[in-house]
Amino acid sequence: MQIPTSPSSTSSQSAPVVNTRVALAVATTIFFMWGFLTCLNDILIPHLKSVFELNYTQAMLVQFTFFGAYFLMSLPAGRLVARLGYKQGIVAGLVIAGIGALGFWPAAELRVYGAFLAALFVLATGITVLQVAANPYVALLGPERTSSSRLTLAQALNSLGTAIAPIFGGMLILGNTVKSADELTALPLADQLAYRAQEAQSVQGPYLGLAVALFLLALFVFLFRLPSLSENSEQADSTRHSYGDALRHKHLLFGVLGIFFYVGAEVSIGSFLVNYLSLPNIGGFSEQQATHYVSLYWTMAMIGRFAGSALLVRFSPRKLLALFALINVGLLALTMASEGALALYSVVAIGLFNSIMFPTIFALGIERLGPLTNKASSLLIMAIVGGAVVPFLQGVLADRIGVHHSFILPLLCYGYIIFYGLVGARASAGVSQKD
Repeated sequence: MQIPTSPSSTSSQSAPVVNTRVALAVATTIFFMWGFLTCLNDILIPHLKSVFELNYTQAMLVQFTFFGAYFLMSLPAGRLVARLGYKQGIVAGLVIAGIGALGFWPAAELRVYGAFLAALFVLATGITVLQVAANPYVALLGPERTSSSRLTLAQALNSLGTAIAPIFGGMLILGNTVKSADELTALPLADQLAYRAQEAQSVQGPYLGLAVALFLLALFVFLFRLPSLSENSEQADSTRHSYGDALRHKHLLFGVLGIFFYVGAEVSIGSFLVNYLSLPNIGGFSEQQATHYVSLYWTMAMIGRFAGSALLVRFSPRKLLALFALINVGLLALTMASEGALALYSVVAIGLFNSIMFPTIFALGIERLGPLTNKASSLLIMAIVGGAVVPFLQGVLADRIGVHHSFILPLLCYGYIIFYGLVGARASAGVSQKD
């Protein structure tokens, strides 16, 4: 089977004959790993909040730092991938992420919150490189008309990682968090300090294991023969265009905002779930018990992505995106207006309808952009900074009006996704494969 260089490619004489299913299977392992690493933040937030006695605004600096790296490092990552190519870019991303995971060991020894944030920034930089390389690679690994379906399928493996991570983190990181604030303050100061040290160091083993896994995966991808998609010719074409040229296409500009608001809403909900479900009027769970519902939230997204991959072949991606966003607006309104089991299951069900949003917005954003695809990809990945801004703002809201009512912010974000699906995602008439 001939592999096109991009959605704009019409000549494939230099493309090797490869098994695209095998290449896609290898690429999806990358999606699994970064989903796992990203979702561990949902467990890290309540853990570090307890260890360092943080308020919600301070605790959300975890997501602010992690997703802020996307904004700061997306353009450098795009240049790195343009220089190295997709395959070597994936390898570089895995190695950088592994170095960041290793940074948790000295951070725990120092017991300094800023050191954890620095390690997270390096880890997120590696994942940024992976996103810039792997998302367009999967989108281009076959016909343009099925790119949304293909990316959604790959994102389903990403969701498998996010579904497993909360259980993993709950057992290995939150498993030692057994003392309440009152119990802790009743202890002598020396015992309090020893307990805090033990809590901080509970992240060392898990993140050391993740670092080893990342380095081994980098070696595997390096040794595996992935198709190049004749990327060099596309990169040469892309140097003649600027990021401004890409943003002149309205469907990309609106798509950048769509990624910002979608990732912001998804990450914000996941970040608050443990604390939200621990509220007496919602679930009254311990932090470790709440992680099972965080896992269910991400499992629903995985189920939705497998189903969505099939639905997107049969139905309009734009209309399906708007419909799912509308359902999430309703679910958020319901969880804010209720308590107990109804509020609990309403917020968890949002994961099911998050399923197709990121890959669909991404695929619609780069649609028919030809040599501008690389730059469009970098801009869309940069917009993942919404995962830094929206949770932080919801943290500010939570400190002022409570966690329950702070969900108004992600509700507004999904409102924008409705607009994007119905109006903003329509490619301009002037967009062509030779643009």
